[in-house]
Amino acid sequence: MSRPVVGVIGNTYVVENRFPAQLVGERNLRALAEVAGALPMMFAASPDITDMTALLDVVDGVLLTGARANVHPGRFGSEPDARHEPYDDGRDAVALTLCQACVDRGVPIFGICRGFQEMNVAFGGSLHPEIREIPGRMNHRMPRLPTGEIHPDPEVVFADRHDVALTPGGTFATLFGTDRIRVNSLHGQGILEPGQRVVVEGVAEDGTAEAIHIAGAPGFALGVQWHAEYDPQRNPINRALFTAFGEAVRAHQRRR
Repeated sequence: MSRPVVGVIGNTYVVENRFPAQLVGERNLRALAEVAGALPMMFAASPDITDMTALLDVVDGVLLTGARANVHPGRFGSEPDARHEPYDDGRDAVALTLCQACVDRGVPIFGICRGFQEMNVAFGGSLHPEIREIPGRMNHRMPRLPTGEIHPDPEVVFADRHDVALTPGGTFATLFGTDRIRVNSLHGQGILEPGQRVVVEGVAEDGTAEAIHIAGAPGFALGVQWHAEYDPQRNPINRALFTAFGEAVRAHQRRR
């Protein structure tokens, strides 16, 4: 049997301040190819390019990656603020529709960071633009130097930074074989109110939602706030996620 195909959502960028482009981080592609055993296929996060019905007829699963742009507050009834830019309206339009379509059709879907947030918004939930501004919350953004620049060492940026308590007996605790894990943290937005079908199964030490599943989904429909794509080749927690996603997309491939 050929490898299952996983659609990987793109992100809108402008190269050299002139050329519009759709980009995907290579670590996402490698995680799918090397750990999930799938063939990654990027699709455009632009509703006038991507026909989502046709896409779901072709792929065996969908990966919603992290991204620099925040989900636009208008998508969950809040007001935009220049401090929280950039936004990516095209990705919002594609991802939010795709979340519901994948769940309805039983197509495995895995959301990471922004993708996790998109899954929540797609089912009626809301986000806080800067989770660290909520009293009692920690700074979940990536480490920076005293000068304000992002730390140059990826090992420091993506290092595990806080624990996540998992619902005993839940999907994630069963998958990992433990009720507590340690993860990296590189995000500003975070879940404020969970969506109607969004079940929070993992919570950071400060109360921030970190792992969700979609209730009643007929297929794999999981999201994590941390960047699981960074090191699944050597991190047992992230490897378990991509391995389970790979098993789900192969099962969907067989059904198709």
